[in-house]
Amino acid sequence: MGNEMKIEVDTIIEGKVSGITKFGAFVDLPDGTTGMVHISEVSQSYVSDINDFLKIGQTVNVKVLSRDGNKVALSIKQTQPKAEKAERSQKPKARKPYKPEPPVTSPGSFEWQSAQKNAPSTFEDMMSKFKQTSEDKMSDLKRSSGESRGYSRRGNGSRK
Repeated sequence: MGNEMKIEVDTIIEGKVSGITKFGAFVDLPDGTTGMVHISEVSQSYVSDINDFLKIGQTVNVKVLSRDGNKVALSIKQTQPKAEKAERSQKPKARKPYKPEPPVTSPGSFEWQSAQKNAPSTFEDMMSKFKQTSEDKMSDLKRSSGESRGYSRRGNGSRK
């Protein structure tokens, strides 16, 4: 293959996977250069091991993200957003809608205790509860630290 193929940013081209590392994959391109697909650009879904998605010698479509001399940054996931999402929606997750827990009435009924009595919460439920309580605590902290700062400033000017 000669240099007749010009590799430019935003073009989608075909290449061959020539190497796989912990952080990405190397792809040999038609013009003789080798591009790098970072692990975050391999797939729409989370990638912990690139070998689950790519094999050396595999032909892949890649989108050119940037080019600096012979350093070419590539993306596989940006060439297939629709196919990936459609594939995922065929496997629906049985996820129940979020229902807030009933208000705490006695000192002994903590969230984790009531969650054990009912059906186990999904991870998303637990995360949104955690975010909500931490946001409440942060706003309380900001409010109380703002008041205490005000008092300490006033106290300094009273000496004669």
